[in-house]
Amino acid sequence: MNIDLKECPPYLRGFITYLRAVRGRSERTVEAYYSDLRTYLRFLKWTTQDIPDGTALSEIDIKDLPFETVKNVTMGGIYEYINYLAEDSGNNERTRCRKLSAMRSFYKALHRDKIEGYHIDKNPMENIDSPSLRKTKPKYLDLESSRRLLENIPNDSSDDYIRDYCIITLFINCGMRLSELVGLNINDISFSDSTMRLLGKGNKERIIHINKACTAVLKDYLDVRPESDIDPNALFISKKKRRISRRRVEQIVENCLRSSSLENRGISTHKLRHTAATLMYQYGNVDTLVLKEILGHASTATTEIYTHLANENVRKALDSNPLADETPRHTPRGKDRPGKE
Repeated sequence: MNIDLKECPPYLRGFITYLRAVRGRSERTVEAYYSDLRTYLRFLKWTTQDIPDGTALSEIDIKDLPFETVKNVTMGGIYEYINYLAEDSGNNERTRCRKLSAMRSFYKALHRDKIEGYHIDKNPMENIDSPSLRKTKPKYLDLESSRRLLENIPNDSSDDYIRDYCIITLFINCGMRLSELVGLNINDISFSDSTMRLLGKGNKERIIHINKACTAVLKDYLDVRPESDIDPNALFISKKKRRISRRRVEQIVENCLRSSSLENRGISTHKLRHTAATLMYQYGNVDTLVLKEILGHASTATTEIYTHLANENVRKALDSNPLADETPRHTPRGKDRPGKE
């Protein structure tokens, strides 16, 4: 998505500039904030001004929405919007939490004088709770399915096969995010010390080790990698000789999953990240603090989902014992034993 600043009211333009220049947010994050706040501001205009009947929310122009409307929002107005997201838009808990997070950052910036010329005395989001999220276990491929994925990558074109094999190998070995893989540059890789530099969330860099499998496939790919005058340093190049897009990588993963008959398991590029983390935790005796650094998590609380997975596997292993269903066939001592009066 491209942000059209001409469509933004000045206070939203100021917030976008603040996110980029001061907070250093990635462009994808800024775009997500813009999209969520645009929906919110459209809702405000829809509920506070005379909008022609039949006008869809997506058609509402917000560039002339007065700042006073934003400034005078109350907790009740916020709850009304939350209800709209749940009842009318059908947003699930996670989506509503994301949209509320964008609003929380927006109002906090206004309250703390981070946007020149725009200030609010009271933050209406201050006492707003986010919807409770159901704890769900991350989906991932087990070891056997991961091997099957690697063994069934389509081989219609030898160069594409090498590239796709490299992409899948990096995902399920390194646990990198989609944005991190797409953003890889050639000079991010050091074969001399077997490391790779990744640019994660919040433009935070981290260095990870690349194992033998990753080293081998990277060297194979670099041998066939097409030259690009447009993005000469980008690692993965598209047929248009540009840095490969996020959507193209998603299509490659979808195609490989389909070729491996794994397409109906809800697996995506992000689930391959879960796969790598789970395999490292289950088979490598990796400490959660180490896993946190590898994955680039901000908190160990995020990483702990993999310990729960391991605990679940322990339970399944114990339940699979052939003696697990055996029950005592004798009468417990002291309870109605024959001959006792």
